[in-house]
Amino acid sequence: MQVSLSRTELAQYVRKQFENLFPDGTDLSDLPKFIDLALGRVEHCFSRVRLKGYFANGQPRFSHRHSDQYAIFLYYLANRAFHEKPGHPIADKAYALNKALHALDAYYEVQLPDVFAVQHPVGTVLGRASYSDYFICYHNCTVGANLDNDYPSFGRGVVMYGGSRVIGKTSVGDNSFVSTGAIIIDGGKLEGSSVMHGIYPNAGRSRTDRNVISDIFGV
Repeated sequence: MQVSLSRTELAQYVRKQFENLFPDGTDLSDLPKFIDLALGRVEHCFSRVRLKGYFANGQPRFSHRHSDQYAIFLYYLANRAFHEKPGHPIADKAYALNKALHALDAYYEVQLPDVFAVQHPVGTVLGRASYSDYFICYHNCTVGANLDNDYPSFGRGVVMYGGSRVIGKTSVGDNSFVSTGAIIIDGGKLEGSSVMHGIYPNAGRSRTDRNVISDIFGV
């Protein structure tokens, strides 16, 4: 994988950000190990994404200066730290840093898929849904629970365009698009190869011949 910083340089870079924003003297000695684990997930993910800047000359590419890529990296860093050592402060710091830098709320306990992407995700909240590979979201999206604490599930290859919401007991089928501004609440089981549109309680769906994995991810 092509990287803008070596693993050692990236660990130093993240450490400085932590110490600047969270100057509480926390032990960060595990940071290099968690960064190695996060970069492993980044490489696996980006090798299956052909969005501009993610892949070049036959190799995945990660740049700490590409803010969408860095947002994905920080999620993976927080998630790996949480799974390796539950309660580790690095998980909390990486999660909070992601919110501070990108206004992306992707909590480390949420299991985002091995292959996903974000595009300028300012104001996006990704709750405790069930996600599948080739998920992509844009700005100001919300995935969350209803009053009964039911969360959505997403099939393989789903796009959430800007300002869309998927809430509650909703199962979005494979190869589906959630339109800009759509609000889907307790939508039940939604067939794949569909476009979700409209606002609850009058939301609807239309068939589509587009393909998320090839058209959006370029795979």
